[in-house]
Amino acid sequence: MYEPVRTPSSRGSVDTTMADTPPDFPHRSRGEELDIQLAGHLAALLAVTDELRAAAPSADLDTAAARLAQQVTRLRGGRTPVRAPLPAGPGPKPRLTAAHERAHALAGRALLVAASRADTSAAILAAQRMDAHAAALVGAGELSATG
Repeated sequence: MYEPVRTPSSRGSVDTTMADTPPDFPHRSRGEELDIQLAGHLAALLAVTDELRAAAPSADLDTAAARLAQQVTRLRGGRTPVRAPLPAGPGPKPRLTAAHERAHALAGRALLVAASRADTSAAILAAQRMDAHAAALVGAGELSATG
């Protein structure tokens, strides 16, 4: 409400700008931020894919996991994603429906970021994974054909 009158001698802190100070931390471009976000979504999708592979092995999931790992590695500048090894024997089975729902949601998020970044290869992979998980949910009777 009340602001005191500023004299020229008291303006020091008011008139200085951030442009006058050197940056203390590195700044990333919007593209770099989107790459980090996309790599995170794809890595999370890879983790759920590995979970599904352990519960119900299939060639489709093996191929998807390899392609996801390749995309994450590309987006992280050559650093490969950390992955849990598949259990040798039957382990605790996750709820497949819940895992497919999580994978579908993660693929959707990855698709949005990939489209924003104009990353065609990641967008195509994410869309394919969305379709695969939607089909698995329809097969399980969890999604309607129109939903």
